Amino acid sequence: MAIKAMKAGEVAKKVINKDDLFIVDVRNNDAYDDWKIEGENITSINRPYFDLLDGVEDLVKELPENKEVLVVCAKEGSSQFVAEELSEATGRDFYYLEGGMKTWSEHLEPVKLGDLEGGGSVYQFVRLGKGCLSYMIVSGDEGAMVDPLRLTDQYEAFAEKLGVKVLHMFDTHLHADHISGGRRLAEKTGGTYYLPPKDAEEVTFNFEPLEDGKEITFGPDKVKVKAVYTPGHTIGSTSLVVNDTYLFTGDILFLDSIGRPDLAGLAEDWVGDLRESLYVRYKKMNQDLLVLPAHFGKLKELDEQGRVEARLEDLYEENEGLQVEDDNEFRKMVTENLPPQPNSYKEIRQTNMGKVTPDSEEETEMEIGPNRCAVS
Repeated sequence: MAIKAMKAGEVAKKVINKDDLFIVDVRNNDAYDDWKIEGENITSINRPYFDLLDGVEDLVKELPENKEVLVVCAKEGSSQFVAEELSEATGRDFYYLEGGMKTWSEHLEPVKLGDLEGGGSVYQFVRLGKGCLSYMIVSGDEGAMVDPLRLTDQYEAFAEKLGVKVLHMFDTHLHADHISGGRRLAEKTGGTYYLPPKDAEEVTFNFEPLEDGKEITFGPDKVKVKAVYTPGHTIGSTSLVVNDTYLFTGDILFLDSIGRPDLAGLAEDWVGDLRESLYVRYKKMNQDLLVLPAHFGKLKELDEQGRVEARLEDLYEENEGLQVEDDNEFRKMVTENLPPQPNSYKEIRQTNMGKVTPDSEEETEMEIGPNRCAVS
């Protein structure tokens, strides 16, 4: 029997397809408690690596006999060792996660959302390991990105497969939980990077202001992107309406919750803007628009095809963050009911302003952990 590598993309498909998988996570308890691989039919146990150095006999007794077993650690080495020990002890095949949780954190799973009327299509990139969502809008041989991550090589490979050149990069706001790839992609392709100007007062680089009412039409299919100012998560937060079909909400509105207003330390100042955007601006829009957020919080938000989307009208009926009629009650909910701040959020904001330039390993460490952009 032997040990085999399992790629992050293979694990992603098991999560989306709801396949059975048993995971032995050998990271330290605090790392596991903060963040782990989850799924409807994923079972996981945490047995720290240093507790297994004297033998895996007790662990063997906890393993199912008829399921694939995947051993995971931070970067791969420890999981290989434990998988080898388990294989020798049982005579069975075991898997280890190639690249460890670092690779899981950075994997993007592309899913087609649909075709646009009049031509063009929209793809969603699901970052299962962190809950981030980014998008590629295709118009003939030209593309646009919405809220792209720093993992630009994955977008470039996908665009090349489609025969598309990505020339328009949109950030709906200055992100605080992940490092943006918008400016990097624009520099690589000679394209344009759009950023809301009210979020960009301290940035150190050139950008195209993404102002309320601005319209950008691109590509042979003449896909239209319209900016709608929706502050509250940040002072500059701006939503995008594409072909009167899709509403890209950034971190203002999610399927199961709403955006938090405190990541710049201004929760009390911005809570009124957040309510205005959610309860007035969005209410005036076409309620058949399909909402595409920049994050998801729970796997139940993914549909059977692995997509995260919902009609705006349905969210007004189902999302509890849109059901609070009393102003004071709403203010209390979004200022007192907040999860911990995202890991390294101050450093990430500084990076996205261009004030600091961490190396790739530092970037990975800054982003490790779950998404925390929503009111819980």
